[in-house]
Amino acid sequence: MTETILQSWNDGAAKRAIIDFVTAAVTPGGNFVPERDRIAAFDNDGTLWSEQPLPPQFDFVFRIWSEEVAADHSLATRQPYKALVENDTAFFARVGAQDPEVIETLGAAFARSWAGTSPEEFDAQVRAWLKTAKQPEFGVPYVELIYAPMLELFDYLRANDFRIFVCSGGGRDFMRVFAEETWGIYKENVIGTAADYRYTDGAILRTEHSLGGLDIGPGKPEHIFAQTGRLPVFAAGNADVDIEMLEAARFALLVIHDDDKREFAYFSNAEKSVTRGEQLGWTIVSIKDDWNTVYGPKKA
Repeated sequence: MTETILQSWNDGAAKRAIIDFVTAAVTPGGNFVPERDRIAAFDNDGTLWSEQPLPPQFDFVFRIWSEEVAADHSLATRQPYKALVENDTAFFARVGAQDPEVIETLGAAFARSWAGTSPEEFDAQVRAWLKTAKQPEFGVPYVELIYAPMLELFDYLRANDFRIFVCSGGGRDFMRVFAEETWGIYKENVIGTAADYRYTDGAILRTEHSLGGLDIGPGKPEHIFAQTGRLPVFAAGNADVDIEMLEAARFALLVIHDDDKREFAYFSNAEKSVTRGEQLGWTIVSIKDDWNTVYGPKKA
């Protein structure tokens, strides 16, 4: 039976731990989880798709901001536009680490670019990017670099009456554009750093303000609870900004990027999460050892 479950996962401790937890959760007894409480929360960047050399959303916004700098050269003296013009690798490293100070700077630039726009306008820009932008290492659209083993895990959890939520420090509205087509989850199951909206004269429009703060660190369990009224029983992440979400769950899955042949090998911004995971007994997933497929047949 288990050989037909999670086929992109190698037989090993990680796969067994997942199956054992889910089996116990749906079997009446000591570790049973009522269906109403079967909430599974997943980080996105580095957990559901590749986040190197930078999380894909930054590819999208940096292209937009480059166009804005070309139209208004005065922007080049302000962050984050200055970092783009100067190719400031230190700034980009802080972006990859989801440094709150840098993320706040990005949020202000977001407000400048999209305040007053409709969801349809923003969605159209993201869809155009999805069709045309290519990940620089593999030369394919970013949505082709979603991890096949995690999509199988979604299917397995859904088959056992778990409700799946994606909870990312990335933009909620950005992820919602492709959530239904790629992850098979409804837009309302996407939680992330979000813009505030106002309904005016028959239209819903983005404001210059954010809604509920950044969705990183403690913001993750806070936003999950605000959305669902519950904390997750199953959670998966890959970085230090996911620690609090993983701590809040009964079962925690931590993805380790250690495969430099099929994906990327790096441990930056994940050192604390590995230490915490070892202390609390989280299930550690090695991409190199635990996945026989990373992206699917095209990418292996």
